[in-house]
Order: sequence, then structure tokens, then C-alpha cells
Amino acid sequence: MSCPDDERLARVRFSRAAEPGVATICDQVADHGALAAMASFEEKAARRDDDLAWVARLRTVDPDRELERAQRLGIRFVVPGDAEWPSSLGDLRHPEPLHGRGGVPIGLWVRGPLRLDALADSVAVVGSRSATTYGTSVAHDLSAVLARSGRPVVSGAAYGIDQAAHRGAIAAGGATVAVLACGVDRAYPAEHAPLITHIGETGAVVSEAAPGCSPMRVRFLARNRLIAALTAGTVLVEAALRSGALNTATWAVGLHRPLMGVPGPVTSAASGGVHERIRVGAATLVTSGHEVLELVAKAGEHLVEVPRGPSTLRDRLKGDQSRVLEAVPVSRGVPVESIARIAGVSAATADMHLQFLAVEGLVTTTGGGWVQTALARSGA
Repeated sequence: MSCPDDERLARVRFSRAAEPGVATICDQVADHGALAAMASFEEKAARRDDDLAWVARLRTVDPDRELERAQRLGIRFVVPGDAEWPSSLGDLRHPEPLHGRGGVPIGLWVRGPLRLDALADSVAVVGSRSATTYGTSVAHDLSAVLARSGRPVVSGAAYGIDQAAHRGAIAAGGATVAVLACGVDRAYPAEHAPLITHIGETGAVVSEAAPGCSPMRVRFLARNRLIAALTAGTVLVEAALRSGALNTATWAVGLHRPLMGVPGPVTSAASGGVHERIRVGAATLVTSGHEVLELVAKAGEHLVEVPRGPSTLRDRLKGDQSRVLEAVPVSRGVPVESIARIAGVSAATADMHLQFLAVEGLVTTTGGGWVQTALARSGA
């Protein structure tokens, strides 16, 4: 299946004339197609049923010129029906809009060699712009692990956690994708122009907003749903109680994708939003890229071994052996009978186990009887 040319051109008109991610527009286009939706909105505008001032811009857009200009800049316009279109974006039909933003995007402008249909196994790593050294270090290392496993890392190219996530993936030689709230021919923030340029040359820079568009608050809200929908799961690293990254987290939950949270110090305001999502059960606690892989991988893959402390000699002792050792004093020797009585075993059993414990270096004899060795007293 491919998108007819007239349908693609109509979607270009919508992309230039309407705000990204307006749920009512996206749903209308998804339900009836862009051509039919355009006729419907024009009819409503003529009747003045709603405030549809933006509809007047539809006919002023020259879609052929838009596509030609984009092509010169190395930008492609990907729409439903294209082989590259990610099927995961279809899930955006189901959640309720947030702040009026929602629905399947009308189309996506893409710059870079990485195809969007290669993002099925990708992971989003997002968080605070005002990140701490701890947060950026964790985001970098976690993203590097994901990238080395072959999973693209998706983020928003912002300061703080986003930047660290992209850099971690790049440092590991993996793929990364920046989803912007402005046109893919622009860099926001401007200081990240070299980073975004590099991503555009090696991975992909993606936006619902047409080329040339400026970043706006509502466009960030629309952008966040794309980050959650393009990926197999979202990792939240440092987000305050009012962090914009929590909007992405809400979309991940609404899409029934795994939401994971990296804990910070309980006194850190930068992690307050993460801790709250973990506390209410909306997010699963993760501390490494390997734990993230376990949650997003197929059943039985990337299983993380339960961490344990180093084993000791005492760990290998069986029930009676352990009780006998506990019954042996640490400072003065006592006879076998006293040890047997305290351990609740016969004298013969106590003597047998004491002989074994002596071979292991945990007990020894003195003039007064049996006593624990320094090895046993050290907790070995």
C-alpha cells in the first residue's frame, strides 16, 4: 500500500496550515483521509461553526513547492501508507488527548538516513533539562548499553537528560533519533546545533511541524506523544514534579508501553516526579541499561541475574553445621557437650560437625575446648 499523490499533497497542506497534534484534526484525517477532511473543515469554516481561521491557510499552501524545498534540504515527508511509516503510531488513536494534543500524526518530516520503521525496538530516554551530574551520567551510560544492544535511543535533543541520552548512544556507536518541536531544518536549542546536525547525518531528526516552524510550548506537548509512540518503552531519568518529561511518561502509560524510572536521592527535587510515578506503580524502577533491556525485550531475553553479595563459607554450611558454629564461643574454649546442648544436637553430632568446621578453618581447639577462629569472627 502507498499513499496516493493527491492525498500526500493534502497532508502537506495540513502540516503547514494547522498546528501539530491537534486531536480533532488528526482524528478527522485518520478517519476520512486528508482530502475529505479538508473539504469538511472548509465547509465548517464557511458556516462559521467553529473558530477555524487556520482553514483559510490550507489553500494558500503550495504542497509541491513545500516538498521540493524539503527535498533540497535532504528532508522527506513520511505519511501513513509509506513503507517507512511506523505502525506503532497507529496506537495513538486510542488514548484520550492531553492538553488538546493527540491522535495519529498527519505526517512526519524526517532528516537523516535512519528509517522510521527501524524504530520498533527503540527506547526513549527522557528527563529534566536541569539535570544533575548524577542524572546525566546515568542517562549517558544507560543509553550506551541500549545502543550497544542494537536498540536506537530516542529523545528530544533538549538540555540535560536528552542531550546525555543522545551522546551516550553516539559514544557507543549506536543509532539515535531526535524528535523536535520545531522544523527539522532548525536546531533547538541553538547550542545543540552540532549535536542535531550529527544526528541528522547518522540517525534521524523527526518532527510533526513543517520545516521552518519555530518551537512553541504546545508543540512540545504534541512532540512528546511521538517520542512515546515511536518507541518500545520510555525511561524517565530525573524529572521534577512539574517536569515536561512527565507528559511523555503519561503518554507511554496511555499507550500501554513500559514506563521505567531511575531513582535518585530521596532528597532530590530533580527526581521527585520519577519517585512519584514509581510510588504509585506507574513506572518500574530501573538502575541500568540491562534492566531496561529485560523489560522491553521478548520474554526470556536479556534476563538480568538477581544481584547478590559475595558468598561466604557460612553460606555453604547446612542447618546443623551452622547451628553448631553459632554455639561455639568467640573468646574462650568450651567442651563439646556445652556446644551440643546450645545447638540442640547430640554430642556425637556436634563433634562430627566441629571436625568439619575445623577443616574449613572456622573453629579450633584450645586448652578449654572449642573456640571460633578469627576467620569465623570476620563473618567469612
